Amino acid sequence: MSALRVAYVCADPGIPVFGTKGASVHLQELVRAWRSRGADVEVYAVRRGEDVPADLADLTVHVVPVARAGSDPADREVAQQQAAAELAQRVLAAAPDVVHERYSLFSTVLSRVRGGLAGAHPEQDCAMVLEVNAPLVDEQRAHRVLVDEGAAERALKAQLSAADVVACVSEPVAAWIRTRLSPGDPSVTVTPNGVNTDRIRPVCPDLSTVPVVVFVGTLKPWHGVDDLIRAAALARVPWRLRLVGDGPERARLEELAGELDVEVEMVGAVAPEQIPGALRGALVAAAPYPERVDHYFSPLKIYEYAAAALPVVASRIGQIPEVVQDGRTGLLVPPSDPRALAAAIDRLVADPATAQQMGAAARAQMESAHSWTHVLDATLAPLGAPWGPGASAPKESSWLPRTV
Repeated sequence: MSALRVAYVCADPGIPVFGTKGASVHLQELVRAWRSRGADVEVYAVRRGEDVPADLADLTVHVVPVARAGSDPADREVAQQQAAAELAQRVLAAAPDVVHERYSLFSTVLSRVRGGLAGAHPEQDCAMVLEVNAPLVDEQRAHRVLVDEGAAERALKAQLSAADVVACVSEPVAAWIRTRLSPGDPSVTVTPNGVNTDRIRPVCPDLSTVPVVVFVGTLKPWHGVDDLIRAAALARVPWRLRLVGDGPERARLEELAGELDVEVEMVGAVAPEQIPGALRGALVAAAPYPERVDHYFSPLKIYEYAAAALPVVASRIGQIPEVVQDGRTGLLVPPSDPRALAAAIDRLVADPATAQQMGAAARAQMESAHSWTHVLDATLAPLGAPWGPGASAPKESSWLPRTV
C-alpha cells in the first residue's frame, strides 16, 4: 500500500519551520519521527526559516505568510486567522491521511479540514492530532497583547472538538486544556518533550583544563542565567561557564559577570545541528530556572543535556524532577538559590568520575524512554491499533476516526 500521508501544520508566526529555537526543533523532530514510520510528510506553516538541516532539505513546506498589519494588534490577529484559513484550504486540497497540528492562537485548521471533509469527502478517513505546547491564550494576555480573547477561545474550542487526539506537553498544560473541553471531546494525553539520541551523542569532558559548566537556551529572565553567574562567583572549586544562546538579557548578563569577576564564554545562538559541538568538552550542564517561573513547559534543554551524557544540575521545579533523577542522573536544587546551585556544581566538578557516571545514566534514560519516536508513539497511542508504538502505516480499513 502507499505511504501514509501526513500534513503537519504550524500556524504560529513566531515559529519558523527551519529555525533555531526549541519550538522549531520540536517541529523538525516530530517530522523526523513521522518519517521514521515511513510516512510522507508535508508541512503547512506561516514561516519557513532559513536554517535547513541537511536531512530535511527535501521536506515540502507550504507557506502562507501572515499579511503585514502594521502596528495594530487587532489587525495582526485578523491576519493570523486569514492565514490559518488559507492553510486549511491547502491541507483540505491535499487530502492527507493525518493532520497533525501544533496549537497556535486563532488557528482553526483542524476544525476547517474536519468540516470540509464531512461536506465534500465523507468517505475519507483522516486522523486529527492537536499538539498543545503552552497555554497560549494566557501567555498572550500576560506577556504580549491579546485584543480578541473571545476569538482565541472559540478557535481553541473548535480545534478540540475536531481533534481525535489532544497531546499536551505537560500536566499543567493538560489541566488548562481540560477546563476548555466539551462533552464528546477527546481525552487528553500528556507527552513531554524528547530528544534525538542520534543527533546528540555523548560528549567527552575535557579534564585537562578547568572544567566547563554549560548552559543552552535563550538569554531571557525566566531561564535564571543570572543565578548561574552568581553561583560561579560563589564556587569553591574552579570551573568556568559556557553560555550557548542569545537574547535580550545578554548585555545585562555580561555586565553582571564583569561585576562579579566571573569568566564566561559567550557562544551565541547556534543552529540545532550545532548543539552537539557546543556541548563538546563540558563536564556538567545547568538548568537554573528561577522561582518566579510558571513552569508549565517541558524543558527541551534537559533532554539534550542528558542525551549528551552530561549530569544536569537543575532547579527542583515543574516537571524537572520527573526527568532529572536526583543523585542518579543529576542534582536538584531549590530555584533562585545561587549558593545551593554553586554547591551542587562544585560537588560534581570535584568528583568527575561520579559526574560521568550520572551522565551515562542520563544517556541511558533518554535512549530507553525519551526519543522522539517514544513521543510520537505516546501521542498516537489513544487512537489504538495500528497507530500505537512500533506502527508504520495503517492497515486497510483497520481504523476509522470518530464520526463528525
